[in-house]
Amino acid sequence: MRYTATCLFGLEGLLGAEIDALGYKRTETIDGRITFEGDATAAAVCNINLRFAERLYLNLGEFEAPTFDALFEGTKSLPWEEYIGKNDQFPVRGHAIKSKLFSVPDCQRIIKKAVATRLSRVYKIERFPETGIKYQIDFFILKDRAALMIDLSGTPLHKRGYRPQTVAAPLRETLAAAAASLARPRENVVLCDPFCGSGTIVIEAAMIMRNKAPGLSRTFAAEQFPQFPESLWIQAREKASENEKETGFRCRASDIDPECVKIAKESAERAGVADMIDFSVADALDLETNGERGTVVTNPPYGERLMKEEGVDELYRNMGKAWRRLERWQIYVLTSHPDFQRLFGRRADKIRKLYNGMIPCNYYQFFKNKQ
Repeated sequence: MRYTATCLFGLEGLLGAEIDALGYKRTETIDGRITFEGDATAAAVCNINLRFAERLYLNLGEFEAPTFDALFEGTKSLPWEEYIGKNDQFPVRGHAIKSKLFSVPDCQRIIKKAVATRLSRVYKIERFPETGIKYQIDFFILKDRAALMIDLSGTPLHKRGYRPQTVAAPLRETLAAAAASLARPRENVVLCDPFCGSGTIVIEAAMIMRNKAPGLSRTFAAEQFPQFPESLWIQAREKASENEKETGFRCRASDIDPECVKIAKESAERAGVADMIDFSVADALDLETNGERGTVVTNPPYGERLMKEEGVDELYRNMGKAWRRLERWQIYVLTSHPDFQRLFGRRADKIRKLYNGMIPCNYYQFFKNKQ
């Protein structure tokens, strides 16, 4: 079977490493998408364990589609009947980028008609009730090449289930996991987020260090598909639970807003990692080392989030001054503000381009705190 996992731009390397670690063979990597090979168990294993993926798909096929006729014939040639029954639902959605076929509604209509035409010949019926299992068909057309896929995740994978209530402008869980992972969390180094908001960064860091599978407490669309029987999901969940480990890793999470801290603590409890995190109401500018070795990993307010530009500028200047007291701590800051380094008063040792949804951000990494 061919699978495709999608991710936020900038996370392809992290997602690819996860797929490799699970034992699957990558066949193609493009921006925001990795295709790999695996057996039926991969549907359960990857949905439950992939920390940086947005969705997992079954990739039925890819073909050149410069015209609607080519799109129709290419779609019709794929083995839809191996998955979709005569009573099942098969809605279509997708994207077309840098292609001659740019009208998404027209592409949806053509693909729907092509799938129905093939299924009609197989099942000898003209009309489909679509009252059964939902097989969401997704298409992706890039530079006139179409990929046709069935969504195996349903609800996006970044929705782990621990955060039903959030604060304003929450950080997506997959991006928070990436920020934490890139900071190289370690047992003897406390990880601090002084702008914790709903606590996503520290929760994801704790889950990484406990090796807690991100999808362990939720369900997936493919659990309804007979091609992926219940036994696969039971085994995958059991193995994921067995792989969890004890750790002495600690996090500190604080925010100036008491309601944020309350929500963050409740989310950590639902995620099963509250025992690894110390929560407090505090001003980020008052952050102290407390005699510990530490790493700051944070996503402070910026122009599109929560504060006006003038307030953000002043905050970043004050952060740069206040955090000089953090001695040898490493500092990682995710923001979209183009002048962060100037305002913070330091040049980052490394900058990585990431995306918070559709907002391009820079991940500024300071490895040695200068006095």
